[in-house]
Amino acid sequence: MSDDVRFDWQRKTRTGVPEVVLAQNKTVEQLVGIAQQCIERKHRVFMTRVSPDKAAAMAGLIPQHIQFHAESGTVYIGEIPIGVDLIDVGDPNSEPDTDAVSVVPRTRIAIVAAGTSDVPVVAEIEQTLLYLGERSTRYVDVGVAGLWRLCDLADELSSYPLLIAVAGMEGALFSVLAGLVPSPVIAVPVSVGYGVGEGGHVALNSALSSCVPGIAVVNIDNGFGAAALAVKMLGSAR
Repeated sequence: MSDDVRFDWQRKTRTGVPEVVLAQNKTVEQLVGIAQQCIERKHRVFMTRVSPDKAAAMAGLIPQHIQFHAESGTVYIGEIPIGVDLIDVGDPNSEPDTDAVSVVPRTRIAIVAAGTSDVPVVAEIEQTLLYLGERSTRYVDVGVAGLWRLCDLADELSSYPLLIAVAGMEGALFSVLAGLVPSPVIAVPVSVGYGVGEGGHVALNSALSSCVPGIAVVNIDNGFGAAALAVKMLGSAR
């Protein structure tokens, strides 16, 4: 590994959450170097914000180790967590894993997304949770513009110990959801929007300024951060 990379091998021991590699702005050579060190140490690693082109280039160099999840833009290297549906970048016709088994006895986290456009961030949350040993259930397209959709789910959502809310635009979902359920809500503002709502800043400010108690907020599009916070809150990081 070059001097540009100092992988934190003991982070899981210290914090409960292992180091996860942000692939954005890293070169293929840097990512492959990290991967090779992890493979040599039999250390599984997870990468986020991996473009299809970078995933394909990595697979060309270490094909037996790279597993790419296209919807979330994530890569697994090493031991694959049970229950993860993966796409082999070397075979565009490959099918998802059909032998999915629960990592934990029950799903304790609900991911609630305002719109279908939020799905890439939802998927990053899901895959990060699986990497950390926690399954989740997604509820997509339940934004407040059609409030009945969320109200119809209120009892079901109230049964989860923890909820992660994902929304862009005006970010109204965060306050409305937190006002319907007894569990804590992690708010993930996303960069979906246009005009004054462009870039996720309005959604972020909406989450931060909510008058509803029990909302924790992560940065814009930070699905990984939301998942890491969730497993720490539940004490389930492995």
